[in-house]
Amino acid sequence: MSATLYIGGRWTAAQSGGTRDILCPANGEFVGTVAAATEADTIAAIEAAKASWDSREWALTPAAERGDFLLRIAALLRERQEEFARAESLDTGKRLVESRLDMSDVAACFDYYGKLAAQDAGRVVDAGDANVVSRIEHEPVGVCALITPWNYPLLQAAWKIAPALATGNSFVLKPAELTPHTSILLFRLFDELGLPAGVANLVLGTGSVCGNPLSTHKDVDMVSFTGGLPTGRLLGRNAADTVKKIALELGGKNPNVIFADADFDAALDNALNAAFVHSGQVCSAGARLVVEESIAERFVDELVRRAEGIRLGGPFDEAAETGPLISAAHRDSVDAYVQAGIAEGARLRCGGKRGEGALESGFYYLPTVLDRVQRGMSVVRDEAFGPVVTVETFTTEDEAVEIANDTIYGLAGAVWSQDAGRVQRIARRLRHGTVWINDFHPYLPQAEWGGFGQSGFGRELGPTGFAEYREPKHIYQNLTPAVTDWFPKH
Repeated sequence: MSATLYIGGRWTAAQSGGTRDILCPANGEFVGTVAAATEADTIAAIEAAKASWDSREWALTPAAERGDFLLRIAALLRERQEEFARAESLDTGKRLVESRLDMSDVAACFDYYGKLAAQDAGRVVDAGDANVVSRIEHEPVGVCALITPWNYPLLQAAWKIAPALATGNSFVLKPAELTPHTSILLFRLFDELGLPAGVANLVLGTGSVCGNPLSTHKDVDMVSFTGGLPTGRLLGRNAADTVKKIALELGGKNPNVIFADADFDAALDNALNAAFVHSGQVCSAGARLVVEESIAERFVDELVRRAEGIRLGGPFDEAAETGPLISAAHRDSVDAYVQAGIAEGARLRCGGKRGEGALESGFYYLPTVLDRVQRGMSVVRDEAFGPVVTVETFTTEDEAVEIANDTIYGLAGAVWSQDAGRVQRIARRLRHGTVWINDFHPYLPQAEWGGFGQSGFGRELGPTGFAEYREPKHIYQNLTPAVTDWFPKH
């Protein structure tokens, strides 16, 4: 049996003995066998986290020591970058060069929260009375359930784990069932460095089989989830029954607004990156190209020409520029999405089909451009999470903003123009959690990440992401206690 669950400080197999084989999306080859947890395993992990939390061993560890632990994790991640990157690429199919960059970002996240851990000493509140000492302190939330997606497996886990550890919580991590190996490697680092038993727990399996207790169990104090909107809604409903704290990052339908005066070559290059990096399997992908009408024909023609030249391939193919989708089922879903758009009247300019020839052994889908779309179409309103970009046009600044904000989501967006006043006006008016000006995709661990609308609520990264894992407590001390005589003696 595969002992790849980490519960209460030890590696164990699933109680049922169940396992799952992980296959590489690039070619279908076997990557490894891991335990397939059931609800019983997840409950055991929650109980271990609760016991750890009740002991307060980690919570009472000085914040500076917790921070030092995170800094040591960051250093080990840098030392073992290649091992982690290869594991990430085999699970996801993404290019090795991208996985190496992801591992650098993971280490940077642990560095940031390692340094932030000891910086907050609370604050003193002026009570207006010299005989009163009033202060705000912060405590860990308690037992946290961390649920992460398959597109950036370790990076998304790090965004949750690092602040959870820095603030003194205990937690259970459930990564996506298709991409478990870098989480396993990270927990081996926790084990190696002597993290107290029960602070960090790992369960592997599908949400439908093992995930339910993470949002319903009475001993879970917080749920942090990154993934799809339907699952986020379900978790929100479940968490409401016990009034758990919850943070949700639920994807987006992100506009990339190009004005006619933008640097044409830079805007075009970044439009390709926005839509097709990691084959569009990015929550902040620039899947809605919103381009000024006067340059639309030229811009889209060149976009199509460049998209048709993108080379697809596996993680270790040095000629590849992007990789496969995560699974056959997801590839079929993306294809159905594209075909529905065509049926609604969108014009297919390129792509719209699976990879052929040498690509047939993997889950490849060609970079796809859909032109002449209308705002009511499903391809404009719904998230594809694949290599698909739609094209809309505008003629005025107000129209550009109206189009960009016409979505139930609000995760990210961009505006391209050389008019300094215009880009600032647009940035202020866009209802999206991140707005890029003359760029697309960069993020900083010290800057908050999250969305408006149905992209979720709560924030990851930055000091606000740190605060998600703490509870403020007001402590009011009267230095000269006295009888109030509010209710006089009779």
